[in-house]
Amino acid sequence: MTQADPAAHCHPENKLCMPEDARRRAARRLSIARGHLESIVRMLDEPDVYCVDVLRQIKAVQGALSGAGEVVLRGHLEAHVATAHERGDTLEMVEELMEALKYR
Repeated sequence: MTQADPAAHCHPENKLCMPEDARRRAARRLSIARGHLESIVRMLDEPDVYCVDVLRQIKAVQGALSGAGEVVLRGHLEAHVATAHERGDTLEMVEELMEALKYR
């Protein structure tokens, strides 16, 4: 994998792969989200848990998930969408991205 072509490490069946840096960064953010989520579950086991403390932790999970989504989206845009014309799959990339973003 080179700087010029972050998607050069594709699967044998010629599918596009997530750039390594994006995978690493997204995994880190998701680990953070998991930690916050586990904290919320533990908090809810306590009878004297305060609602606002739970809400803060939920917001932290949402932020970590949002950050992971942004990392994955940026990696996809840089590695695959920006090079779609060269591969000849521009329309497929647009349709795929529109479908994925409808769940955002």
